[in-house]
Amino acid sequence: MAMAEPQDPKKGDKKVATDRRGGWLSRIAPGVRGAFAKRETPENLWVKCPDTGEMIFRSDLEAALWVTPAGRHMRIGPEARFKFTFDDGQYEALPTPSVAEDPLHFSDGKPYKDRLAAARKATGEPDAMAIGYGKVAGVDAVVLVQDFAFMGGSLGMAAGEGFIAAAKAALEREVPMIAFTAAGGARMQEGALSLMQMARTTLAINELKDAALPYVVVLTDPTTGGVTASYAMLGDIHLAEPGALIGFAGPRVIEQTIRETLPPGFQRSEYLVEKGMVDRVTHRKDLPQVLGSILGTLMMGRNRKAA
Repeated sequence: MAMAEPQDPKKGDKKVATDRRGGWLSRIAPGVRGAFAKRETPENLWVKCPDTGEMIFRSDLEAALWVTPAGRHMRIGPEARFKFTFDDGQYEALPTPSVAEDPLHFSDGKPYKDRLAAARKATGEPDAMAIGYGKVAGVDAVVLVQDFAFMGGSLGMAAGEGFIAAAKAALEREVPMIAFTAAGGARMQEGALSLMQMARTTLAINELKDAALPYVVVLTDPTTGGVTASYAMLGDIHLAEPGALIGFAGPRVIEQTIRETLPPGFQRSEYLVEKGMVDRVTHRKDLPQVLGSILGTLMMGRNRKAA
C-alpha cells in the first residue's frame, strides 16, 4: 500500500494563516474589510479631572476655559491665558530679554543647559515669562504670564528680566500692569543670581507705584516660594483663582516643622481671603471683567489729570 506523502508543516501553517487573515468577508467583498479598519485615537483627546477622576472631552474643557465640571481650574500656558484675558483674544506679543545661560555651569545629575533645552522644546517658550499688550475689558494694559510648565515657573535671571521688561513696557505706554503668577519658587540652578531677582522685581514695582500706575496680581495654582515672597504679594490688588495653592513653604514642610496638623484648606485661595492675604477669589471666566473694572477705577484719577 502506498504511503501518503508527508505534508510540509510550513506550507500548511501558511495556508491556515492566509485563511484567517482573509476570512469569508474578504473573499466575497474585498473592499468591505478595509472600511472597518481600526483607527488610532489621539492620546490627548480626553483629559482626566484631578479631583474626581472624570474623563473630560478635550474640546469641552477648552470651551470651559480649562475649568473642570468639579470646579478645578487647570493650569494653562501663556497662549491660552492671553486669549482668555484680552478682548477678543487680540494682543501684541512683547519680547522678553535674553540673558546669560548657565552662568554657574550647574548640574544636578543633568546639566542645566539640557534642562533648559527640554523645557523649551516642551513649551515652545524661551523661558517662564511671556508678555502681552492689549485691552482688558476696554482698558489698555500690559499682561505678564508666568508659565508653570517651564521648569515649574521658577524665578531665574530670564524670568526676572521678563518681569522688569513688562514693567518698563507699562511705564512707556503709561498703562497698568497685570501679573498672572504660577511658580514653585526660585530656580536653584542659578543660586544667588536667582534670589537677586526678588529685589530687582521689587524695584520695578516701585517704579510703577511712583508713576501712579496700578499693578494687579492674579495668583494661580501654585504660587509659592520666593515668588510669593516678592512680586506676587506686592500688588495694589490681589485676586486668586479658586483652589489655588498660595504660600511660601509647602504644607508638608510646615507640618513637619511645627509638628501640628494644618486646618482644612490651609494655603488655598479661599482660606487666604478669610485671613486677608487675598482680596478676592474670582472664577476664570469672570477675570477679564473684574480686572477691567478694577483697572478702570484705579486709573480714574490719572485719566482725569491727563484730561
